[in-house]
Amino acid sequence: MFEDTIAAISTAWGEAGIAIIRLSGPSSRTIADRLFRGVKPLSETPPRFMRNGHILDCQGNVIDQVLAVWFRGPKSYTGEDIVEIHCHGGTLVAQTCLDMLLSSGARLAEPGEFTRRAFLNGRMDLPQAESVLGIIRSRSEEALKAALRSLKGELSEFVQEIYYEMLNLSASLEVGIDFPEEDVPLISDEEVSHRLWALRQSMEDLLDRCTTGLLLREGIRVALIGRPNVGKSSLLNALLKEARAIVTSIPGTTRDIIEEVLTYRGVPLRIVDTAGIGIPSDEVEAIGIERAEKELERAEVRIWVIDGSQKLLETDMALASRISGFLHVVVINKADLPLAVTEEVVRTILPGSPIFIISAQKGKGLEQLKDEILTLVAGGGTLDTGLNATARQVNEIKTAIDSMKQASEALDSGLGQDIAGTCITDARLNMERLIGITSDESLLDTIFKQFCVGK
Repeated sequence: MFEDTIAAISTAWGEAGIAIIRLSGPSSRTIADRLFRGVKPLSETPPRFMRNGHILDCQGNVIDQVLAVWFRGPKSYTGEDIVEIHCHGGTLVAQTCLDMLLSSGARLAEPGEFTRRAFLNGRMDLPQAESVLGIIRSRSEEALKAALRSLKGELSEFVQEIYYEMLNLSASLEVGIDFPEEDVPLISDEEVSHRLWALRQSMEDLLDRCTTGLLLREGIRVALIGRPNVGKSSLLNALLKEARAIVTSIPGTTRDIIEEVLTYRGVPLRIVDTAGIGIPSDEVEAIGIERAEKELERAEVRIWVIDGSQKLLETDMALASRISGFLHVVVINKADLPLAVTEEVVRTILPGSPIFIISAQKGKGLEQLKDEILTLVAGGGTLDTGLNATARQVNEIKTAIDSMKQASEALDSGLGQDIAGTCITDARLNMERLIGITSDESLLDTIFKQFCVGK
């Protein structure tokens, strides 16, 4: 338990029916009772019993009529005593109530501190804590379901099963190395190799489910790339079904990055409209082109937009060369006009590339384009088995798999079980960091600073 008591507004800012101010810590009820006036104070109220009353300022003036309730630790969200004050919605009244609580002895909570305390007090493990943010940020029903699966402990159970299998294998290897009988290991290389293979299969399955969950959580970053006036902004507007970007016949209209999110089949697509890449006419356009080139490198999928009504230019050929090494889709736009660029022409430049002939103006071919984006990144996998995961968690799993591969290679090349055991230990440490068995302050700071204050 922590010695101090924290407070924050837990609901979103702005006008609403109610706003909730939350306190957590040993002095929660004491601090609340300094301001709350009901038939009885919270200190004389049973836990989980909602009481009507008023919040008063230091001079005894009524700030608002509220409902107050408290939860006894450890059976609370944070594992500590918690008080919730439900006041009328609105920025001023909620902030005034919070200010009064802070002046009465509470400390303003840091981002994610309520959930961080829940983790440190054993109310949830690290994957469950991280799934809370996944629930908050869910943009689709599929993403929400994936986050709920992780919050219920499905991800943790999967990881722990793998972790304890690793632990048992490490123990078997250590016994054979430290207490050999006539130089013969207690566990054969063949058995170690078989168990390593089984572990890797489980970890690959875990990686697939977490990668799907990360896809649902973070989405796919898609950059619209092309020379000026080929219809990138028109394509953005057509995908969004609204006039988000300015569209004119003047080349170079888009000077900066425009990013919007749409959800398709449960997956957020982060569509980024960029400035036309070519020879800049002024300093502003040059900056826009520089940012467009950075997006080309950063995006997960690049859509090379071609003006199908005009023959390819040297600028187009240069772009084709640049995107050839990246995951990409080729779009021949303006199919509502006579085409000067055919699919066959593009295939001579980028053989094997997915090519779509569309009309952003008429909305033709857009559904097939979105399907292709999902296929390129997610493959044919199903979304309903995804486990809400962060980029950090996915990276830990990938690193652990690499270490297990190194263990197998060490065994196959005759380097011995001691080298293989070291690699398995490295993989085990990755899994420990994933589920929070080992976690330093810097790791927790990185995770919980992404949360809002009040959660």
